[in-house]
Amino acid sequence: MNSDKPDDPRIDQANADAYWRANLKLVGVLLSIWFVVSFGFGILLVDVLNSISIGGVKLGFFFAQQGAIYVFVALIFVYMHQMNKLDRKFNVHED
Repeated sequence: MNSDKPDDPRIDQANADAYWRANLKLVGVLLSIWFVVSFGFGILLVDVLNSISIGGVKLGFFFAQQGAIYVFVALIFVYMHQMNKLDRKFNVHED
């Protein structure tokens, strides 16, 4: 049996495993960023960041109230863009 054939299940499984690992890595990185911004900036470092004021708003208060949400929404778009690239790389895209 020639393992270089495109319909070889070992190649498909290896491709699927690599795709899944890349997906989990991306999710882990993005969730880590969100955790640092929401928990780190909004709770742990709020007093330090409150010493910085931008536009009359204390930076720690901003991250605790709105900044983490803005970052989360931005991360959704980053995830969408990166997953589209990953889908094309592993040839599982829909277009």
